[in-house]
Amino acid sequence: MQKVVAVLGGGIGGLSACHHLSKSPNVSKVVLLEKSGRCGGWLSSIRRDDGAVFEQGPRGVRPAGAVGRNTLNMVSELGLESEILSVTKDHVASKNRFLYVKGQLHKMPSGPGGVVRTIPPFSRPIIQSVLKEILIRKGTEEDESVHAFVSRRLGSELADIAIDSLCRGVFAGDSRQLSVRSCFPPLYKAERSRGSIVLGMLMGSGGGPEVDPSDLAKRASKESWTQWSLKRGMQAFPEALEDMLKRRERVELHHHAKVKSLNMNNGGWEIKLDDGISLKADHVISTLPASELASVLPPAAQPLSEQLRSITSVNVAVVNLEYVGFILPVTGFGHLVPSSEDPGLLGVVYDSVPFPQHNRSGGLTTRLTVMMGGAWFEQTFGHPDAVTEQTLLDRATQAVTSHLSVNSQPVWSCVALHKNCIPQYHLGHWKQLEKMRQYISNHNLPLTLAGASYDGVSVNDVIFSGRTAAEGLVGKT
Repeated sequence: MQKVVAVLGGGIGGLSACHHLSKSPNVSKVVLLEKSGRCGGWLSSIRRDDGAVFEQGPRGVRPAGAVGRNTLNMVSELGLESEILSVTKDHVASKNRFLYVKGQLHKMPSGPGGVVRTIPPFSRPIIQSVLKEILIRKGTEEDESVHAFVSRRLGSELADIAIDSLCRGVFAGDSRQLSVRSCFPPLYKAERSRGSIVLGMLMGSGGGPEVDPSDLAKRASKESWTQWSLKRGMQAFPEALEDMLKRRERVELHHHAKVKSLNMNNGGWEIKLDDGISLKADHVISTLPASELASVLPPAAQPLSEQLRSITSVNVAVVNLEYVGFILPVTGFGHLVPSSEDPGLLGVVYDSVPFPQHNRSGGLTTRLTVMMGGAWFEQTFGHPDAVTEQTLLDRATQAVTSHLSVNSQPVWSCVALHKNCIPQYHLGHWKQLEKMRQYISNHNLPLTLAGASYDGVSVNDVIFSGRTAAEGLVGKT
């Protein structure tokens, strides 16, 4: 029997779910409900008339793994191959990543030389930690914080400096609270299956989804891409996806359609919108943040709402800056800052290095993005509703001045405060997911959970979660 499926949320996860649903003959209609005036969610690019492009959200996607191939396959389906900007593994942005420790920039160890020598800020060669790691016995806990896991297996120095910074760069989160099982599944699985991260990485720990590569994905692998973007910015991806969906007769896309409530009615859903309109659907795929879904579920599903509310997210301030001339003392992808150095400042991305194509035409410029806040937002800036753009801009330019010894002022800037933009998978997140999905199944709720709150926060993970949600409903498309 053909179903009407409603997809809540028009970010990249919701768009991906719609894309896969709309290919299935088992779906009579797909209705996408997006509360804002545009789709694409956190994928948001500023395009200036002089050709400059600035990313307010994710700035480049990793092509690696099944989920990376899946995204590149979609790029191909959307006909965006000619729009791709790729960064290969021998590019300086791939080789050089920095840490700002004790008031100085340090290049992260890379390549064989970087592993066998002692490279500041580390006090001993990485190879020592790696060789010792092979001999450390397997942990017994079902889950562990990222910091505890790395500390136990690789030593506290790598945990305090490298992993602390990495968690800030990826999740804007605290490695002491984040779950290794949910945030870094390959590390957790490597220890489970091989007893060691190093052996797991060398031998593979098996499992994972199968995704056949398109020609584009094969090219990415052959040319050793480390990341890619698009000529008109990452927002061009959801835009192309939305354009494609608009041309499919079984898809309805609604902007300014904020869901007010969901109620069960004869085995299906009645969806009330803020503007009083009411819709019916046989199944709902929610890609809303977990807490937003919690607030629209019926009172009868209160246990589920409570579990959903336990998945919290953090605020991140993103400040795009443009300077005249090439002002960087080093060249590379950017630098991260451990929480011990400056908790409120997560890192600085040197956008002009990986993607010079996004610089303005005429005259050399440097584009930087400063990321601030995350799990440390409130302790640094106070309540997000009370902080001014000027405060955030001053803090960002100050960081550029002190970390990169830049004495000029930016000629252009843009401040964005993204509220609740990155879900935090804290210790025990996997158990919460299991309970929620068990509740849905036990109560026969025609509901699927997808999007960044559950199974991965990266662009690739979220796109794949939309696909998985659709295929769980209609089978492989």
